[in-house]
Amino acid sequence: MTYKGYLIDLDGTMYRGKERIPEAKAFIERLQAAHIPFLFLTNNTTKSPEDVVANLATNHDIHATPEQVYTPSLATAAYIQEQNNGDASDKSMYVIGELGLKQALLDTGMRFNEYDPDYVIVGLDYDATYHKFELATLAIQRGGMFIGTNADTNLPNERGHVPGAGSVIAMVERATQQRAFYIGKPEAIIMQQALKKIGLKADEVVMVGDNYNTDIKAGINAGIPQLLVYTGISTKEQVAQAAVQPTHVVDSLAEWEI
Repeated sequence: MTYKGYLIDLDGTMYRGKERIPEAKAFIERLQAAHIPFLFLTNNTTKSPEDVVANLATNHDIHATPEQVYTPSLATAAYIQEQNNGDASDKSMYVIGELGLKQALLDTGMRFNEYDPDYVIVGLDYDATYHKFELATLAIQRGGMFIGTNADTNLPNERGHVPGAGSVIAMVERATQQRAFYIGKPEAIIMQQALKKIGLKADEVVMVGDNYNTDIKAGINAGIPQLLVYTGISTKEQVAQAAVQPTHVVDSLAEWEI
């Protein structure tokens, strides 16, 4: 099966933390040689596309441009713009998150407002404090739309599985008794925004990832074919139990013909 474009996960698919996956570099180079468009689709909102590209080049010898990186930060900004007929410059926001998220949202023209913002956007914040959660909770109670960047409860790193954005967002959900409107994988919305960015239809692209519960479910939820590669989180035993099986499965990206 050939596809006109690729949506590609990063950690577990292109690399494992700081460890290289050699076949991943070759896979990207095959796409580039064939002039097949692709987007790296990550749930990480703490990094800007420029940061992601720098990490790929410096640590993994994989070369791309910032325009080939799509994050929940960008998808959230695009969603808010759409909700406001393409211009959210008269809207305000309160944000819990790192610079990667804040910059994408500032680029819409929205201003910060701690008291009664139109939107309360919560993502992973390495310096989260009780005061930030307090402001977010009160702002949502005053009518701000509660948006969560992604529901990942944990992030794997060299120390273990540390709290992810979903754990931070859950605290605000508990305090407000309200579920966030989620943007990132496995939600369909980031996939729909990515399709607009790459300029292709759902059946013309394939979502490549290692995690059934985020990458593959994101494809399923958006009606996009999926390619599961067993170089990261999901195991064959786990996937065998899934009600909906991935469209394609490989042990290594070296096996995949573009």
